[in-house]
Amino acid sequence: MIVRAHAKLNLSLDVLGRGRDGYHDMRMVMQTVRFGDDLQVELTDGGRFSIDPGQSYLPADGHNLAVKAAQLFLEGTGLGADIRVTKRIPVCAGMGGGSADAAAVLRALNELTGGRQTLGELMALGAKVGSDVPFCVMEGTALAEGRGDELTALPPLPDCAVVICKPAFSVSTPELFGKIDSRRSRLRPDTAGILAALESGDTAGVARRMFNVFEDVLGRRQNEIAAIKGELTDRGALGAVMTGSGSAVFGLFADEAAARGAQEALSARYAECFLTRPYAP
Repeated sequence: MIVRAHAKLNLSLDVLGRGRDGYHDMRMVMQTVRFGDDLQVELTDGGRFSIDPGQSYLPADGHNLAVKAAQLFLEGTGLGADIRVTKRIPVCAGMGGGSADAAAVLRALNELTGGRQTLGELMALGAKVGSDVPFCVMEGTALAEGRGDELTALPPLPDCAVVICKPAFSVSTPELFGKIDSRRSRLRPDTAGILAALESGDTAGVARRMFNVFEDVLGRRQNEIAAIKGELTDRGALGAVMTGSGSAVFGLFADEAAARGAQEALSARYAECFLTRPYAP
């Protein structure tokens, strides 16, 4: 079967601290969008797993999260899977591409084997693959806490246009966490305000409050991220923010024509620039 792996965006991202186990305590508002990868998933005999990852520089073995998810799901069954990815989600963009692919594989294999696993069981299996995978299984709008895998479903983000732009550079996630750990004070997102705006269906209220603490520790890359955000808002975005650990930036638009104009303008300078809308299952 063919299944869509929906990209994820962070409407907000906060790092509350670091625990004794070395993991960071996160608080994020997450959103899936219609834009994403397409995966063709086929069951095979003999426990054989293969993947065409869609890009030559991506792993084509058990290091690929989609393969890892398939191996976990089919463990002990004697079955394998052949996976082919039509890759659209930019790599190292903060959009959860690998996690989305893994989640799509779990959903597809569940369907192909009779749909016996509940959503909660698929999410629990996804947590063994990666922290973002449970949300990518769940999809829609959610508050993510802990390592990012403690999820609370939220009212959906109202329909709007979303423009996503990824600059040519990527950002080191460990480097950003290291910088966050060394800071004593920083701005924080108004997570409670975002939750209230979602509850009332106020897109502009969500957009005004979007914030990502990683933006404050980008160093020399901060200027380009700020420039993309500025162009999005100058062209009509209600708000703009970097997603995850970057480097993709997105803006929310109430006006479809303005969003299309922003996407076309940014596409003249950035190869990876997309126009999409929120997705809820």
